Amino acid sequence: MTNCQSHGGPLTGLRVVEFAGLGPVPHGAMILADLGADVVLVVPHSSRALDLAGGRPDHVLRNRSVVRADLKAPRDLAAVRELLAQADVAVEGMRPGTMERLGLGPDECCAENIRLVYARMTGWGQEGALAARAGHDINYIGITGALAAIGTPAQPPTVPLNLVGDYGGGSMLMVIGVLAALHERETSGRGQVIDVAMVDGAALLTQLMWAMRGYGEWSAGRGTNLIDGGAPFYSTYRCADGGYVAVGALEPQFYRALLAGLELDESDVPDRDDRAQWPALRECFAREFSRRPRAEWEARFAGTDACVTPVLDFEEVAGDSYLRDRGTIIDVAGVTQAAPAPRFSRTPTSDPRAPGIESDAAEVLARWTRPGHSE
Repeated sequence: MTNCQSHGGPLTGLRVVEFAGLGPVPHGAMILADLGADVVLVVPHSSRALDLAGGRPDHVLRNRSVVRADLKAPRDLAAVRELLAQADVAVEGMRPGTMERLGLGPDECCAENIRLVYARMTGWGQEGALAARAGHDINYIGITGALAAIGTPAQPPTVPLNLVGDYGGGSMLMVIGVLAALHERETSGRGQVIDVAMVDGAALLTQLMWAMRGYGEWSAGRGTNLIDGGAPFYSTYRCADGGYVAVGALEPQFYRALLAGLELDESDVPDRDDRAQWPALRECFAREFSRRPRAEWEARFAGTDACVTPVLDFEEVAGDSYLRDRGTIIDVAGVTQAAPAPRFSRTPTSDPRAPGIESDAAEVLARWTRPGHSE
């Protein structure tokens, strides 16, 4: 039977058991697998966790071996416990108490494998008044101030893609926690339990805003600050063809390059350092960008440090020459997707493998206990 064991990258030899879940858990496990870890995804027999609507595979689940198990059946439960006894890392995203009821909580598993790093992903954390409540990305970023800061002054907060709570505050924090615990294990010889809460991660992502607030450079008004779209030289503008450009000319030298590309003289536009004149400056920029289609602006600012780039949708990204040439966007089994990142000089990652490669616990155990298979 074909397996999907680790296949290149700095985490080659790392053994991970992932319990099927949604959002940040599979995304975080994907990153570990992309970097070479041998990730085994445990899913219920009846689960369609590998498929989206219409039977199409979910490529967030790339680079996995898949073991189907009924965690309420003694035989399957014993097989999964054997996997955990050989694993370096376990990741799960159940509500607090669920894994304990299944007999797979960290107390039981870490007692059998003292080196196990056990990462627990939740929205609100393992403890506290909200721990048992349901929630989604929008709730976690809402309670931490991040959502209130996104959008324009005259409109309700803009609901962003679930990058802030689920992925930035969730999966990325989980990966950092796992790697930190593995580093500490090199000294202590012991694993530990990691309480990964998306509410904690979302709050951590806003630390720059807290710092700016601390030295008086962040106001409570949405869309009124330097990097939240309030500054006219850090914003987006509609072009003559309906496309948009992103402008990030924060530093004075970049701002001068922006004005040069727009054929504007600094003495003829409102003072960028006077926030009271930001609305007038925004109108000036909007008027100028509306005169030409996006492609012309892209060509005009090419090779400059004006920090003006096109705003691409996913269809455009799929064919973008820069992203394709760099390998940031790739195709796997006919599906366009993001490539593994970051990049390593001595231990490069391999091309991702498509999801859905079935295995069984015995096969995984055989390779995990094979001589020479270690970190």
